[in-house]
Amino acid sequence: MLAPSKETLALFPFVDEDVRKVPACAVVDLGLQEYWRSLELQGEIVRQRKCQEVSDHLLFVEYGHTITLGRSGKTEHLLVALSELESKSVSVCPTDRGGDITYHGPGQMIAYPILDLKELRRDIDWYLRSLESCIIETLADFGVRSARVAGATGVWVGDKKIAAIGVRTSRWVTSHGVALNVNTDLDYFGLIVPCGLPSRGVTSLSKVLGCRGPGLQDIKTQFCRHFGQIFGRFMQDVVVLEY
Repeated sequence: MLAPSKETLALFPFVDEDVRKVPACAVVDLGLQEYWRSLELQGEIVRQRKCQEVSDHLLFVEYGHTITLGRSGKTEHLLVALSELESKSVSVCPTDRGGDITYHGPGQMIAYPILDLKELRRDIDWYLRSLESCIIETLADFGVRSARVAGATGVWVGDKKIAAIGVRTSRWVTSHGVALNVNTDLDYFGLIVPCGLPSRGVTSLSKVLGCRGPGLQDIKTQFCRHFGQIFGRFMQDVVVLEY
């Protein structure tokens, strides 16, 4: 496992020796990407992680209006014709993550951890619950109380889902991750049965707060902080031009 670089540690002179021994996790913001391109980028980092060529990563990415269908997704949960989606400039992409159907778009915080669970804990349920904790703690920073719902992966405010989670593991290395609705246009969820749960709705941080929510960068900063605490990683910003 790679340790934090000397350059990174120089920025944190107050960090004690015990913390300096914590495994590093590179934080990479990919910005706006086509969905397929982001899968290619993820796949390359996953390959490198399996070969121990890189440390753990936490990727952030943004998408245009995109509907993804996971491995357990049902096409009947797509409620409109493809022609209507095309007229709305909404892409539809089958994908290899777990879960059913969901929507991605502007105003979402999308985070993809690439972790080697062999170095953490070989337990997918523990991993999912830990991702939920990252979201719950992040929302609490902004005064929003959220919770889990038994039998339904994700994070909820009341009976409405505010964050969806769909992951994949290969040789215990993770990919895909979480999508938290921050300032998301919730009307687009009307095109689908979100996560295949017809009896439950969706919400966003801005809707819960009754005003435009905090910026995505503020959310990412707090999410990184809790992610590092929960997974025991030193969050190391990396400037990446191209993978």
